Amino acid sequence: VQLQAYGGGLVQAGGSLRLSCAAPAMILRFNAVGWYRQAPGKERELVATITNGGKINYGNSVKGRFAISRDNGKNTVYLEMNFLKPEDTAVYYCNTQYSATYDPTSWGQGTQVTVSS
Repeated sequence: VQLQAYGGGLVQAGGSLRLSCAAPAMILRFNAVGWYRQAPGKERELVATITNGGKINYGNSVKGRFAISRDNGKNTVYLEMNFLKPEDTAVYYCNTQYSATYDPTSWGQGTQVTVSS
């Protein structure tokens, strides 16, 4: 199942943006879900993950600026991005942590985030 990320856009450096990831209820109930990003010419990297129990992990480059959360009632995982930098420019994807690790065909289209300086 490909999870759908949306909410990207163009924002100035220092600004904020919130991304959303819609997922089937059963996926959220039993899986850790993460946000990942890929900038042009770079490898895809972990941004943040949240388990079904609420345990959170962040990539070093976003700690203190980004916040991941989940609303099981709305079947949605969010990524609140603050103090954005031009180097945060990338396509952002959401995926289950398991599929991100083991299934290269599981990636959806992602959503573009562009931070202007």
